[in-house]
Amino acid sequence: MDHFDDYLNILGEELLPATGCTEPVAVAYAAALARQTLGEIPLRAEISVSGNILKNVKSVIVPGTGGLKGVAAAVAAGIVAGDAAQELDVLSSLTDEDRAKIKDYLYSVPITVGKAAGKCVFDIGVRVFSAEGSAFVRIEGRHTNVVAIEKDGKRVKCGKLCKEHACGRKLTVADIVRFADGVEIEKIEPLIGRQIEYNTAIAKEGLAGDYGARVGRVLLSAYGESVHNRAKAYAAAGSDARMNGCPLPVVIVSGSGNQGITASVPVAVYARELNVPREKLIRAVALSDLVTVRLKDGIGRLSAYCGAVSAGVGAGAGVCYLHGGGYDEIAHTVVNALAIASGIICDGAKSSCAAKIASAVDAGLLGFEMYRSGSQFYGGDGILESGVENTIDNVSDVAREGMRGTDEEIIKLMLRS
Repeated sequence: MDHFDDYLNILGEELLPATGCTEPVAVAYAAALARQTLGEIPLRAEISVSGNILKNVKSVIVPGTGGLKGVAAAVAAGIVAGDAAQELDVLSSLTDEDRAKIKDYLYSVPITVGKAAGKCVFDIGVRVFSAEGSAFVRIEGRHTNVVAIEKDGKRVKCGKLCKEHACGRKLTVADIVRFADGVEIEKIEPLIGRQIEYNTAIAKEGLAGDYGARVGRVLLSAYGESVHNRAKAYAAAGSDARMNGCPLPVVIVSGSGNQGITASVPVAVYARELNVPREKLIRAVALSDLVTVRLKDGIGRLSAYCGAVSAGVGAGAGVCYLHGGGYDEIAHTVVNALAIASGIICDGAKSSCAAKIASAVDAGLLGFEMYRSGSQFYGGDGILESGVENTIDNVSDVAREGMRGTDEEIIKLMLRS
């Protein structure tokens, strides 16, 4: 039972509310902190970010800005109207007047964007200048992990550097199942309940509105109302809305709103279909979240490996749990799903993320249905290895180390376009 408190702390760290795609929001957060430290609206700004931040900010709408995209737009939004105290909700309260000011600032004030010199894949540095002073903020490793704040060249805050993967956390699928079975429900209900509420709301908005490529609506129109298809469609619709400027908040997992949606919404759809008690749903989503975290911890927050795959696998495990699955069934579901979908690339945040989410959820659900039908993949099939933890570690190695060159090539291609 010792790990229960650790897992509760992990859920508390991971299940954060955020408005909009978390990479541009993190840039806006850094910019809002820099403006706050400077004490006035800057006359110019210099930004350096890692290639992965450039990749994930380039093509996605900065939330609340009326359609603006890119690092400079995120910086302008954070400087002009960001509330640093809200962290990943830094842009949640923008008004029409704010949007006009942001656009004016973006096109009238010098904002230079460059690539960070270091090797950290998650690196944001914002330096702002007034007539007589300057301020600097750096975020590294995680979206709200502020490692440095400076005013006029003097260090105001020196934070703790955070590893980009693992972070010293030791999760196992067996312990995750024990936690989901045994944790006192009142200890996770507030966190998981908020996640289900927020993420279901944005999924419904994605289906009702005209967002992006409308992947969720296309799925329902083309393939009908089966629970399997609805699980994919609702998750995709949440991403449709989120990637294309919807101001509704989501609850994130592993630093990602898309992963937070993918880990929770399909499980909620299945719970309604199966008419399970709410307590069972809460436990199943907690399990899905923690399986997602287990998969992502070995990969890192940002990489060439699509994070939706990890969350889709988590969702498959959560659905398996709803059907009464225990450790053996869940472990086989995870291995099957990883065998199917590992290798989908991440080429930044954008509309097509919704389609990748649908594919990831489909893999998770197929992984479960395979085991339920007596079919499975075995150790020795490709990168699969006997034991679920060994297979997860192998996938992590491929994603973190093997796809490093892929990541560099993706970033190069995206910056060329």
